[in-house]
Amino acid sequence: MENVFIQITGGEISNEERDAYIRRGQEKYGRALKKIDVKLDGDYADIHYHLAEVPFDRIRRITGYLVGTLDRFNNAKRNEERDRVKHTMEI
Repeated sequence: MENVFIQITGGEISNEERDAYIRRGQEKYGRALKKIDVKLDGDYADIHYHLAEVPFDRIRRITGYLVGTLDRFNNAKRNEERDRVKHTMEI
């Protein structure tokens, strides 16, 4: 099984149960897992998955073309992109 940090509170789990929680998270979210918090309360388990970061590539739409980088643009297209108004969003 993948190397995922699992923090367990309120009891202990078997290796088979640990592997099942990892498989469930991978199937449910379709991404790599970073950490799993498991809080045990009798027969119940509260599970919280922490997902690994996903790299993000910026995609721009410039004059009808979707591009990730400007390395293939000529000087005119590069200047057009440079002169555009940039909008930002605060998080």
